[in-house]
Amino acid sequence: MAENEITKIFVVDDHPLFRKGVVQLLQLNPNFQVIGEAGTFEAAVAGITSKEPDLVLLDLNMKGTSGIEILSAIKKHDPSIKVVMLTVSDSPNDLLQAIKTGADGYLLKDLEPEEILENINRAIEGQVVLSPVLTNALAEALKEKRDESSRSLQGLTEKELMVLKGVSQGLSNKLIARELNISDGTVKVHVKHILKKLNFHSRVEAAIWVSENNIKL
Repeated sequence: MAENEITKIFVVDDHPLFRKGVVQLLQLNPNFQVIGEAGTFEAAVAGITSKEPDLVLLDLNMKGTSGIEILSAIKKHDPSIKVVMLTVSDSPNDLLQAIKTGADGYLLKDLEPEEILENINRAIEGQVVLSPVLTNALAEALKEKRDESSRSLQGLTEKELMVLKGVSQGLSNKLIARELNISDGTVKVHVKHILKKLNFHSRVEAAIWVSENNIKL
């Protein structure tokens, strides 16, 4: 991430003490701006859709709702918003469900604070952030589940192919915009169209698909 480039972050967790701790941790980085926090489905969706954060840190298991429900609502509103799950669950099934619903990362709460900040930076740059012990399980699960028949690059425009190349290289929307000399907003629109046309829920799935199939863009 470029120096002085501010990333707007929204924190969702139903444990007030932990949520406050995460907010304080994020405030240690001058490039992070916490623009909101919530502990319920209603407050989370209302805050995120109105404030349009760059990234959401989202708990998986919440009272009265689930992180998956909130994740689904976020991605339906704007799939280009990055969402990183921050949870105690190391279940491969939970991980796969989160990624299939559109999560851009999956971190465990027992990580050291420095590791959480480092992984958030990586997620902002477009990299996949996962618990190392679950990475192989995710790749295998996605390979088994994906529906190749519904995916073809033929329906993408030339500009969308160039944006997909940037996504597959782990570039952020801002970096893709700079390379293509277009606005961040235009890149977000292209990413939305790409995910819809290729039937992906997240940039992570798209990047893994391009890599595993050795697609040249």
